[in-house]
Amino acid sequence: MLPKEIIQKIRRIEITTSKLVTDMLAGQYESVFKGRGIEFDEVREYQPGDEIRSIDWNVTARYGRPFIKKYIEERQLTVMILLDASGSSYFGTAKRLKSELAAEVSAVLAFAAIQNKDRVGLIIFTDRVEKFIPPRKGPSHVLRVIREALYFKPKGKGTDIGGALRYLDGVSARRVVAFIISDFFAKDFKKPLTIASKRHDCIGITITDPRELELPNAGLIELADAETGAVFTVDTANAGIRKKYADKAQKMIEERSHLFGSVDMDHMDIRTDRPYINEFIKFFKIRKKRR
Repeated sequence: MLPKEIIQKIRRIEITTSKLVTDMLAGQYESVFKGRGIEFDEVREYQPGDEIRSIDWNVTARYGRPFIKKYIEERQLTVMILLDASGSSYFGTAKRLKSELAAEVSAVLAFAAIQNKDRVGLIIFTDRVEKFIPPRKGPSHVLRVIREALYFKPKGKGTDIGGALRYLDGVSARRVVAFIISDFFAKDFKKPLTIASKRHDCIGITITDPRELELPNAGLIELADAETGAVFTVDTANAGIRKKYADKAQKMIEERSHLFGSVDMDHMDIRTDRPYINEFIKFFKIRKKRR
């Protein structure tokens, strides 16, 4: 039995995100994600204006007049959400924890998928794959995805994005749209990301808290690494230390953007202190324009 506060959270997210999708994102989602490709429909006689490369030469030779192959778009998508539940996701100094924001973003994607009759699945990972929900359709299935994203208690603390991507390949026989929701505090995942991006439509969604970008001037503070457990004291009154921290954070952002660009992967950056809907709208507009 789920705790009352979790049930209330699920209900709140269900109401908020489903309305958000209906009012602002449903049409944009459909226009950007067109389906896995095309499938054969029928052979018909050639008509002026048809593409020459569509001619079926075997049928043409058989009947002595040109015929073309006609295809239709295969609309239904499979959407997989890869959700990072490592120790660093349970951090937040603004309106919510990164894990809570990630769960809500997962809900938005799931509701957008089912409104377009797409299937949606979930992979929760840390330094291992912790939970796999096979892709299905329907409102009750989406509520299960939201419940697991909010309530699941992982065993691992670290982050293995590469392992999650390899698992995705193992459970996905066909091309999927894969949303990777993480802070991307991980190493050595370029190779599996490159492989996954060639097979699937991978999209990175980075969840960031403002304190991961800069430190406040608050004197001596104790910091703990959520994934390793290491604890250390930092003098934030020292301007040089604050600058070094900010420079390191900026370098990580640039390296991450370069990595996504090198594998031709779309991405968006979402922060715990800002409305995420603006980033979704911007992402859809850019992607639609490129298509």
